[in-house]
Amino acid sequence: MSVETNPFKAGFISILGKPNVGKSTLMNALIGERISIMTSKAQTTRHRIFGILSGPDFQMVYSDTPGLIDPQYKLQESMMKFVKASLDDADLIIYMVELGEKFDDNEIVKHLFANSTPKLLIINKIDTSKGSQIEDKITYWQSIFPEATILTISALNKINIDGLFGAIKSALPVHPPYFPADQITDKSERFVTSEIIREKIFMNYKKEIPYSCQVEIEEFKEADDIIRIRALIYVERDSQKGIIIGKKGASLKKVGIESREELEKFFEKKIHLETYVKIEKDWRKKDKSLRKFGYQN
Repeated sequence: MSVETNPFKAGFISILGKPNVGKSTLMNALIGERISIMTSKAQTTRHRIFGILSGPDFQMVYSDTPGLIDPQYKLQESMMKFVKASLDDADLIIYMVELGEKFDDNEIVKHLFANSTPKLLIINKIDTSKGSQIEDKITYWQSIFPEATILTISALNKINIDGLFGAIKSALPVHPPYFPADQITDKSERFVTSEIIREKIFMNYKKEIPYSCQVEIEEFKEADDIIRIRALIYVERDSQKGIIIGKKGASLKKVGIESREELEKFFEKKIHLETYVKIEKDWRKKDKSLRKFGYQN
């Protein structure tokens, strides 16, 4: 007597929304791994990052994307190209809003809802709701996007994540897996390392400093018991270099210690980390620099 098995389902799920709405937190919650960096500052995510979750009868390939903005300079233009690219191959689109948000009819949102790809509209941060706010917001968004399925969650507190997981799995097409079962991201170990260091920069510096920084891993040498890493932190101006380093190197040392601790958790191995600061003048505005740092082909 044969035993029936469920057909294998696999697909690409793109998570879109404004800056700081909780996209990275959601992807990390869904896959159970800390792939995308998370801070309270907007525009932390700059690339399109895959988070891959595989099960016995499914594979979900999530795309965490930069927050939707109107670009002001070349780096932001490249970031929005990553967002648009994520729409082209998506099997499911998650459009994420936070509880107090109102509709912003920008170009990418128009493009998003103009195509026929299945969509979920996710209202995040419901743990902050008061009175009938959740019901009111569901009614509000349903009036704007009547064709979208609307779910409410708290990504940070993992409220209703199981229900969202079920809705995502139901929407996936029958398809063989795209990646090996043990792969959790499309990004290299060097990329993950650079993102962890960049997260610590966002957490330790204010105003424009974190946005002016780019991290490049110059050396990544792995042995049985230790990984030796040399990281370059690029800034745009000499004054920023001084701020990153801090008095007697204290600020840079703090970033290094916090990064090393996080890297040891991620790689489950001892880390030796060296960090240096260099100037790449106005790198966010130059095609050559953006190509160097992987934002352009």
